Amino acid sequence: MSDLQELQHQLGYRFNEIGLLQEALTHRSAAARHNERLEFLGDSVLNFVIAQEIFRRRPQDSEGSLSRLRASLVNRSTLAEIARGLNLGSHLRLGGGELKSGGHRRDSILADTLEAVIGAAYLDSDFYSVAAMVVALYRERLDSLPDEGLLKDPKTRLQEKLQSTRRPLPEYQVLDVSGRAHHQMFRVECRLVDSEQRSVGEAGSRRQAEQQAAATMLGVLGGEEA
Repeated sequence: MSDLQELQHQLGYRFNEIGLLQEALTHRSAAARHNERLEFLGDSVLNFVIAQEIFRRRPQDSEGSLSRLRASLVNRSTLAEIARGLNLGSHLRLGGGELKSGGHRRDSILADTLEAVIGAAYLDSDFYSVAAMVVALYRERLDSLPDEGLLKDPKTRLQEKLQSTRRPLPEYQVLDVSGRAHHQMFRVECRLVDSEQRSVGEAGSRRQAEQQAAATMLGVLGGEEA
């Protein structure tokens, strides 16, 4: 079985026009005819298929909950995980620079390529065929969708927890910023103004550090995992 035959087997879809799959696997660093247009199309198809599927599976969820669910399923990290499960990186066509820098392992390239493959399958067949492929790729995730509350970020959960007992909102303060401009590390404190309880988070951006601090504070307050 050839490499592309094996990939098609894992996708659960066999291309009529193999050139579309080859184009989907071609990064812009490798050729003038690359996968960015297919990625654009695949992104739209993927979002609709996932939106339709979670709309059907979660009839009681609000619009906000459905939006958060969809975002958690179509984000770069999730797409890259699915791409790795397909061993998609081994099929990529990359330019010399991307090969040397490990582009076949990079989340952004893997996620974009998977979207391009979805776009290629749509052009190769029809909506119903590509929808079946996407649902199969997401089967495990769709069968174990998280509860609505778990989709909210830690800062939102902490705010709601405090508001439910009429406590004031927390305050966040940057304690330290270290590292070079292109690789900074932020250290942020979360403080509860009515009790002086504090927690600290560290991450590569202020927003992420605030989320880390909020997650730690939730653990302190109510036994939630930090």
